[in-house]
This record gives sequence, structure tokens and C-alpha cells, in this order.
Amino acid sequence: MRRFLFSQAKRSVLDQTRRQHHTSRRFLSFLPSLSPHLPAPAPPLLSLSRFLSSTSKMSASDSTSSLPVTLDSINPKVLKCEYAVRGEIVNIAQKLQEDLKSNKDAYPFDEIIYCNIGNPQSLGQLPIKYFREVLALCDNTSLLDESETHGLFSTDSIDRAWKILDQIPGRATGAYSHSQGIKGLRDTIAAGIEARDGFPANPNDIFLTDGASPAVHMMMQLLLSSEKDGILCPIPQYPLYSASIALHGGSLVPYYLDEATGWGLEISDLKKQLEEARSKGISVRALVVINPGNPTGQVLAEENQRDIVDFCKEEGLVLLADEVYQENVYVPDKKFHSFKKVARSLGYGEKDLALVSFQSVSKGYYGECGKRGGYMEVTGFTSDVREQIYKVASVNLCSNISGQILASLVMSPPKPGDDSYDSYMAERDGILSSMAKRAKTLEEALNNLEGVTCNRAEGAMYLFPRINLSKKAIEAAEAAKTQPDAFYCKRILNATGIVVVPGSGFGQVPGTWHFRCTILPQEDKIPAIVNRLTEFHKSFMDEFRD
Repeated sequence: MRRFLFSQAKRSVLDQTRRQHHTSRRFLSFLPSLSPHLPAPAPPLLSLSRFLSSTSKMSASDSTSSLPVTLDSINPKVLKCEYAVRGEIVNIAQKLQEDLKSNKDAYPFDEIIYCNIGNPQSLGQLPIKYFREVLALCDNTSLLDESETHGLFSTDSIDRAWKILDQIPGRATGAYSHSQGIKGLRDTIAAGIEARDGFPANPNDIFLTDGASPAVHMMMQLLLSSEKDGILCPIPQYPLYSASIALHGGSLVPYYLDEATGWGLEISDLKKQLEEARSKGISVRALVVINPGNPTGQVLAEENQRDIVDFCKEEGLVLLADEVYQENVYVPDKKFHSFKKVARSLGYGEKDLALVSFQSVSKGYYGECGKRGGYMEVTGFTSDVREQIYKVASVNLCSNISGQILASLVMSPPKPGDDSYDSYMAERDGILSSMAKRAKTLEEALNNLEGVTCNRAEGAMYLFPRINLSKKAIEAAEAAKTQPDAFYCKRILNATGIVVVPGSGFGQVPGTWHFRCTILPQEDKIPAIVNRLTEFHKSFMDEFRD
């Protein structure tokens, strides 16, 4: 009976929302895959009457609406844009999470574990104490006048707060700043870059942004004017890039990372894809490189980076270096090197190579995603183009001041001899060593699953295992009108409460299927996650065995 009702609901939604095909496909794609894993008695995840009622109201009002904005009238670039890490499966998970509050006994799990996005503090990671002390003192300056403050805050956090406040006009963190960010904070960041790389950095090259994402959008806005402008982008890739390219009307020119060699980047493939794009009349403007990799977790060898820099120089491409995971390296045989360091060590200066490097406070060991801090370092652009970048930055007025402060702290943390140094190092090393353990444990567990292979996590925060799905499973996915890896991920969610993202949201070699899983749940939750995934996968493989 339940299957019949769901089938009827499906037909009803199709009939009533045919013009709203994009939205209806999202609802319909999860309905058929939802019911097989609902435990008996059926949990009221989406109470059928409630679902039909809300859907009917929505579709009826949409079909008769006289409002001026419809899917047919909005910017088609928005419709083309997709962002999988916060997509359909996450929406289902949020409905499940809400339903768990009143129907805990109806599910085979008691919580939703979000492994879909690199959001460390949402999964229990604590913020770095020194960073938060400085932020608190800058935001509530009255604390600096209280005698009790010296007993509650470290000496160096108090000193740092005074120093930062002296750099802020009016000592007001609630005021606008310079469009590129507070000059004194950019000075600190430039000094941090110089200390990291061993080459000079100019604070005027730094643009502070609300995380790295706005900086990426800013560069896409600068470089893309039509579909005839292209960006070489890795596949798999972080969907910010495909989404941003779509929103700004350009063309994504894919180059495939080689899974068989640990997600290696081959220059020969770059050249092949570049030539093919040019033969189609596409002017390729830039090359995106994500190092350490997202979603793939590889760390590029320095020799490979040199080849990439030479390639960009020879082909006249802007090198867009996503380096937000630079602190996240877990294997002893790999080390992070910034592309700027590599370029300068090859002798390329400002007039030789256009390079934009992105950094964020959301990743690393700090995981301050909600503070929205980050920057881009822009080098190798002429002064007149730099003026245009500044103009675009000025349209947004400025990035938030808390994020600016955090970006400066990340690039200039406590030094040996500072009051906070020992506790800071213990926090930092504890987080990174724990991430390394979690990555290794999950990697080994995934490789022990039938039909699953997973490259090692050298860096970043993710694993990207490949799943070999049976013909029967693929046919079931087709019947559910969804991608096979999305079908698998939905079944994981409904059986275990674990949220992962299908590989089709990142791009993958046609005919292969993957999913991305973060390594961020705290260590005490990892054994349960492994057990749940193992039991689910065995059941799934048995159910869909050819």
C-alpha cells in the first residue's frame, strides 16, 4: 500500500509541476529511493499527508501565479549553476534531523552525521583559544580596561589585541575598512607569506575577503565575459569552481586527474584539453589547481608544481592556486609548497606570470568556517587591471572585520617565547595529528569494503572512494531517475544517518562512481561510522548483486 501511495504521489507531483521540472526532479529523485530503507513501521520522515499537502499547495500556487519571476524568466546562468555539497541529499538529511526530534525510535540511528562539507566545528572541533581570545578583546574593548582580564586572558593575546586595535581606524570592529582590508592586517599577512615562502610579499597584493569563495568569484568575474572564455579546471573539482564559472557565463574546460596514480596531474592532459578547447574557439584564460586536493586529498610534488608553472607561463594562462588546505598534510613523504614559492624559485617574477593564491580561515587546523575570513594574493597583473580588481572589491565595500583579524592571526600565530605558544602548539598539533589518524582509519575501512577502492588521504579533509556498482544497482538508480552514486548516497543516509556527497557533484571519469566523505567527525565517533558504513555496504551489495 505504501508503495502505491508513493507512486500516486509521484504522478501527482509530475502532473502539477511539469513546468517546474527542475524542482520536481529533485523531489521525485529521492522518493523512490527513500521507501526501501524506511524501517517498519514507516517513520514519518516526510509524513505522506504533510508532504502531499505542502507539495500540492506549492505546485498549485506556482501553476496559477501571476508573479513576475518564474523559472522561465530568471537568469538561465543561475539554473545552470549546481552546488552538490549543500544539495538534495543535505536537504533530505535536514528533514530527517528535524523528524528525529519527535520520532527517535523510528530510525536505525539517533543522529545525523554531516560528512558532506569541511565544517570542523560543527562536528565538535574546538576553536583555537588564542585566536578567540584576541577576537573577544578586539570586539569588546572594555575588557582591556578591566583588571580581571589579565587573569582570564593570556598576556600575548592582550598585547595582540591592542596592536590590532591600533591598526583599525576608530578602534571599531563594527566599522567599514579599506576595500582591500585593514592595511596593518595585510602587512601582517604579507610578513607571514614571506616567512612561509622565503620570498618577499607585498601587502598591496593582498585582498581580504569573506572566505576564499568571494575571491574566486571576483576572479571569475574579471576573466570571463562569455562562453568563449574558458577556465581549465580539475575533474574531480570543488563545485565552487563549476558553479562560479556557470554564474559568470564562462566555459569549464575539464582536465582529468589520474585516479590510478593517486589523482596525479599530467601536463600532457592539460595540453590536450587546452588544444581541444582552442580548436572549438574557446579562449582559455586560466588554470585552476587545488593543492592539497579537494575532493581528492592529494598533495602535489614540487616537481609537478614546477611543470604546472612552466605550462602556465608558456601558454599565457593565469594560475589560480587554491591553497586553503595548506596546513592539512598528513603523510611524511609530502610537503606543501605554495605556487608563488615555486614560481619565484624558478625565476619568474611579477612580469612573467599572473598568479592568484587563495587562502581561508575555514580550513587548516583552525576550521573557523563561520567567521568568513580569507584572502587572495594577486601578483603578475598590470596596474590598470589591478585598479579594476580594486573596483570590484570596492563594490562589496569590505570583508567582515572579524574574518580579517582571524586571517592575520592564522598567518602570524604565537611565536616561541610568547605566553600562549605552548598551549597553541598543543592545540594545533593535536588537531592535525587526530585528523591524520581519522583519515587513515577511514581510508583503511573503505578499502576493506567489497568493490570499493580509495586512494590515501595525503592532505585536505576528504576521502573520495570509488564504488563499483552492479548493473542491477545502476538500473535501480535509473528507475529512481537519479545518478547511480546519488542513489547509493541516499541509501547510506536513510540506513545510517551519515551524509556524504555523490561524486557526480564534483565530476568524474564517465562510467565511474564515487562519493566524498569528510574525515572531520571526532575520533570517538569514527568506529561507529565505520561500523554503520560497513553494515550498510554489505547489505546494499547483497540487495543489488547481479
